[in-house]
Amino acid sequence: MMLATTARVLDQLRHDHRSVALIMVVPALLLAAVYFLFENEALPSGYPRTFDRVGLMMLAIFPFVVMFLVTSVTMLRERTSGTLERLLTTPIHIADLLFGYALAFSIMAALQSIVATAVAYWAFGLDIKGGPWLVVLIGVLNAVLGVALGLLCSAFARTEFQAVQFMPVVVIPQILLCGLFVARDRMNGVLEAISNVLPLTFSVDALQEIAGKPEATPAMWNDAAVMAAIVLGVLVLASLTLRRRT
Repeated sequence: MMLATTARVLDQLRHDHRSVALIMVVPALLLAAVYFLFENEALPSGYPRTFDRVGLMMLAIFPFVVMFLVTSVTMLRERTSGTLERLLTTPIHIADLLFGYALAFSIMAALQSIVATAVAYWAFGLDIKGGPWLVVLIGVLNAVLGVALGLLCSAFARTEFQAVQFMPVVVIPQILLCGLFVARDRMNGVLEAISNVLPLTFSVDALQEIAGKPEATPAMWNDAAVMAAIVLGVLVLASLTLRRRT
């Protein structure tokens, strides 16, 4: 039943060309904008490009933001159109339903991350010590995190506009406090404490390990494991918003 749900969602996405373009094309275009933003910077010989640092982090942030938007809006449509309610009158298990949605969007997230990483490496010459497959792994985990949070937040919205309004609450604080703009050890004590438990922080830490080390490090795997555990926990919370009606 989970695979049947996954196939149904993928078939719906296949006919929704705008959503497919948003998932597959927009992150690469935004990455191109970041590249050209720093294209003309003057650097001393041997000094690393700003794009190599910022562009690497964007490979995690862009999928996270895009998949949060697509998932929350799509799941909200399922709720408001009555599709979800009709499915819950069948013998399908709630876990099959929820994880079917998560698997479908995770497949799209993986494709999105592969495309964006390929553009960063081969079109814009991203130069870091770690391999691209590690970047793709963290990018996929971030995208799946966006999927899980989108599934959860869709339960608290009544319209698509309300779903988008969750971005300032759920997404933007993580981007501001993840360590991209200011090192976390230089933040206000309260903000640093909050930053230490935000999911996106573990992603940035993992990418920094990848940027500085040619091989995967225990610290990187630890950050990836924490992210995976957070994703699973958020999916469990999302399942509590799906209740059968008698």
